[in-house]
Amino acid sequence: MTATDTATDTGTDTGTGPGQRDRFALLWRYARPRARSLVLAGVLGLGVSASGLVSPLATREVLGALGSGESLSDPILLLLALIVVGAGMSWWQWRVLGAMAEHVVYDVREGMIRRYLQAKVLPLLARPSGELVTRVTSDSVLLREAASSSVIGLINAFVLLIGTLVLMAVLDLVLALATVGSIAVVTVLFVMLMPAIGVAQERSQAALGELGGELDGTLRAIKTVKAAGAEPRQVQRLLEHAQQARIQSLTAVRREALVWTIAWTGVETAILVILGVGAWRVDQGAMDVPTLIAFLLYAFGLIGPVMEISQNATTLQTGLAAAGRISEVESLEVEQQFEQAGPTRSPDAGAPVVELAGVTARYAPGVAPAVRELDLVIPARGHIALVGPSGAGKTTVFSLILRFLEPEHGQLRLNGVPYEQIRPAEVRRHLAYVEQETPVVPGTIRENLLYANPDATDSEVTDVLKRIRLQDKIDELPDGLDTRLGDSTVSGGQRQRIALARALLARPAVLLLDEATAQVDGITEAAIHDAVRQQAREGAVVTIAHRLSTVLDADQIVVMQASRVVARGTHEELLRDSPLYAELVAALRIGDQLESSSTAQPSSSS
Repeated sequence: MTATDTATDTGTDTGTGPGQRDRFALLWRYARPRARSLVLAGVLGLGVSASGLVSPLATREVLGALGSGESLSDPILLLLALIVVGAGMSWWQWRVLGAMAEHVVYDVREGMIRRYLQAKVLPLLARPSGELVTRVTSDSVLLREAASSSVIGLINAFVLLIGTLVLMAVLDLVLALATVGSIAVVTVLFVMLMPAIGVAQERSQAALGELGGELDGTLRAIKTVKAAGAEPRQVQRLLEHAQQARIQSLTAVRREALVWTIAWTGVETAILVILGVGAWRVDQGAMDVPTLIAFLLYAFGLIGPVMEISQNATTLQTGLAAAGRISEVESLEVEQQFEQAGPTRSPDAGAPVVELAGVTARYAPGVAPAVRELDLVIPARGHIALVGPSGAGKTTVFSLILRFLEPEHGQLRLNGVPYEQIRPAEVRRHLAYVEQETPVVPGTIRENLLYANPDATDSEVTDVLKRIRLQDKIDELPDGLDTRLGDSTVSGGQRQRIALARALLARPAVLLLDEATAQVDGITEAAIHDAVRQQAREGAVVTIAHRLSTVLDADQIVVMQASRVVARGTHEELLRDSPLYAELVAALRIGDQLESSSTAQPSSSS
């Protein structure tokens, strides 16, 4: 076992995550807006505890009346009143706590969802999506109980416990001291075991998050998994994660079971002590039988608060573990949300729509730069193609333009205004991006098409779909534009064209395409190129080119190698002056020839 493991097992803070104080602060932050509900629930809980404390005294009065021949009506009515009032306050308390708990869950989920969507893209993508989902769906529920019912439950239980011990002391001090001794032993053991429960719960939740991440990735790649015949291996990987989650959960269960056993044994021991000492004191004449019975009722009443303390302390530790995981979400760095960093000048007339000047950028400190001293001018109109071998930095250029990645040196400008003076959302309002993988957002085809421009008219939608030759296919679907998108709804090529249509409907100043023709047949490719040419006449188009036809369509070609721009010019100029470009074109031509032979017949991707 490592030193870190040892420290963790003993519940000490190894410095790898938020401490207990930070976690309590997070709990309070979510509970604070509901402080009035929390106080009301606490007051109601005190009322319930008070009615429970008075009941044994009323019972003693009933027993005393039996021996003296006095009327039983008054003490019995008092008992009934205590039961009714206690039940009413208990119902009210749990109703208040239940509503408060749901508000807390919503607040926690709202905070995490906003954080995800406001976070910088690359750090967010570095985390498994399934794990992030687990924190919203699972950890928030665990935090709910800790921030609401467990806190009130602990307060009520402690009040009831102290009140019971005080009234026991009023009835008989000797028996009360014997009871306190038994409770003290249980308390010491509680304090020793609680940190270990928190550690076990945190490890259990972490293992569950890893399982969620692995399962999410598997389901997303289910076609690849089945095509590779890898189902048994992937099942084994998932079951290993499930096994780890089970092991950690079993550890937590064993530790919780130990706490519950100690609590129950402590109460039973206290009752046995009370019976023995109480019987002796009755025999000595130091106590009457009604008082002993009332004392025993208080002793049995100790079971409730002791077990409630045990249960709520465990719930609190689980919630604190969830708070630690939620606080990791809050550590995600967010994008700048300011309206303006300061006074900025108006866009320069005639300035390039986007310009990169001497830009150097890297994805993490200490790693090699992804681009070095990059200069790139994107005019208001025209088509620029980026070509180069894998790892040359082409995708990084898109990440910089979209502000997914910030430069280490150099500057980017939009219409002559430095990026740092503009919100990321304002920069992206001028851009549209089509990824090579072309993911679709959950929803219908119509919702996907209108995602970037909800105000686009039906005629605009129809026009764009006709331009990319997708209208007929959508008309064939039972629900047309209102068909929900899925892997079985449309082919990869059709999904790619939907993404392109979405980008065109945004009417961007700059259209960024990561090879929009990668998954389509020759006829559809021609339609897409026509749409790109028209867009290049109206605005700027920048493509990462993987096919020769895309290169030939470009007004300017930028050749990248080893994170730098090594050549730029027209197709003819680069063929003459750049050996690297000539080599790339030869490779692209071979690829096109191979693809053209496979698309000679109608393609399923159309």
